[in-house]
Amino acid sequence: MKTRAIISLLAVLMLISCTGGYSFTGASIPPGAKTISVTPFPNYATNVNPQLSQKLTDELTQMFSSQTQLSVLNDGEGDLQVSGQITGYETRASALSSSDEVSMNRLTITIKVKFVNTIDPEADFEQQFSRYRDYAASQDFSSVESGLMSEIVSELCEDIFNKAVVNW
Repeated sequence: MKTRAIISLLAVLMLISCTGGYSFTGASIPPGAKTISVTPFPNYATNVNPQLSQKLTDELTQMFSSQTQLSVLNDGEGDLQVSGQITGYETRASALSSSDEVSMNRLTITIKVKFVNTIDPEADFEQQFSRYRDYAASQDFSSVESGLMSEIVSELCEDIFNKAVVNW
């Protein structure tokens, strides 16, 4: 009976002492990290969507702000730092019909990301991320571009967030 009480007490103490390192989103923030900076992603793609850089930066900032306890800094000097560039924005045929005509097109967005963790430099990375969405060739690209871009940006932000702070 006495051993059971000691084990229960130790379990409670362990739970109480685990503050700051875990959130219910699965994020694993290193103890001591209080801030994050997300700098704008310049657009070096051959084809440029003028809204892409701002959308990507805003959505990534919002993701870290809403899913972690980190304060967002705009000066690039956070305990965790995300920067990068847009390297690709292109549409290409992705499927042919039985009569060898294009039936589907694909919008692909590629970005290069640099993540710096000043608390735990072993967690630093530089990586390219790419996502795409297919759409019917019969659709006018300008009428579907905004929606496709939003979906792709959301997935890219999830990829970056997961790589940076979710250790699955």
